[in-house]
Amino acid sequence: MNTQSWMGRQFFSFFMTWGVFLPYWTGWLIHIKEMTVSQASLIMSLGLAVRGLSTLFAFPYLSGKLSSKTLLNGMGIGTLIAILCYIPANSFTSLLVATLFLHFFYPALMPALDSAAGILVQSKQLRDYGKSRSWGSIGFVVSGMILTFFTGAFGDDAIFWALLLGMIVFLCLGFMNTPDVLSEKPKSVQTKGAIKKLFSIQHFGLVLVIVILLQAAHASYYNYGYIYLQEIQAPKYLIGLIINIAVIAEILFFFIADRTFRKFSIGSLLALAALGSTARWILVFAFPHVIMFTIAQTLHAFSFAMAHYAFMKYLIKYVPHEQVPITQGVYSALALSWSTALFTIFGGYLYEMEPRYAFIGMVVCTVPALALAVIYRKLVHEKENSAGSLAG
Repeated sequence: MNTQSWMGRQFFSFFMTWGVFLPYWTGWLIHIKEMTVSQASLIMSLGLAVRGLSTLFAFPYLSGKLSSKTLLNGMGIGTLIAILCYIPANSFTSLLVATLFLHFFYPALMPALDSAAGILVQSKQLRDYGKSRSWGSIGFVVSGMILTFFTGAFGDDAIFWALLLGMIVFLCLGFMNTPDVLSEKPKSVQTKGAIKKLFSIQHFGLVLVIVILLQAAHASYYNYGYIYLQEIQAPKYLIGLIINIAVIAEILFFFIADRTFRKFSIGSLLALAALGSTARWILVFAFPHVIMFTIAQTLHAFSFAMAHYAFMKYLIKYVPHEQVPITQGVYSALALSWSTALFTIFGGYLYEMEPRYAFIGMVVCTVPALALAVIYRKLVHEKENSAGSLAG
């Protein structure tokens, strides 16, 4: 089978749902379930904490016991059940329980897909990760554009039904043909001390800290971007389009990444990502206008896409095949979950003081990330020069 097409299809169908959940779910909790900003922030932050536990412990453990296909389908079924739990939930407690349940299953699909892609690349069955991943970004945009139409016509109730339908489609596709290597039960992997072993890999700890900071810097945007656009009086029918400009920039980046940035060092990519992220949040803070917010959205190609690509490039180059799932679990838990949870609370506090503060507050992540990326680049450069001198 064509693994390039298969991987692209899986990314596309998952990110169709992610394009509903990530930008709109907090707003849905506020507008439809009538939670306050602080209540919704707490619910989503605690959900992210559970997401971290799931991706750090449950996902790597299950990756060592189940085939990738079984794991993806199992997580998909759990996600569908969790979404259905929101229907009767109306109180803070019931919504919190539903959210914790959802975050145990749903976000783990992301490292599961990236792990599958990493394994296919390492086994020479997937030639172009960036091209396949770009289909995920396309799915994100498509769902956002469709949702904009339905929220404009039927209100924010459409957010829930879009997520439910999207997950049903993803689950149906998951039961179709899968590359043989992903259908095989994994060999027994020693999990004891596995995380500790990761930190013995060259500069792993430093790279991890950098991507943790870069991904955490998106906390305010992910949770408050939708309601902030309403705050600055963006036309409702344009909000989905504005949000998706970031993803269009992401698509373009992933589409050209393997060809254009193949010769860029990991350190250079991380430094550029940090620089772009810093510029993005400064622009949003300094110019509280729909046009400037829209322009700043293009920097998502740096703040998110380039940072993620750099980490995947590091993973493929330095991390052994059998340690890919645990690496994805650590990355998802620390960079995409716990750090984001912490800064969601921080951003919520700043947002209630003044909405713009929630965005400028993210530079407490991006500026240190830039400094560390420069240090990492220098360390690698010095080591390569030293190795070259010895060889000469």
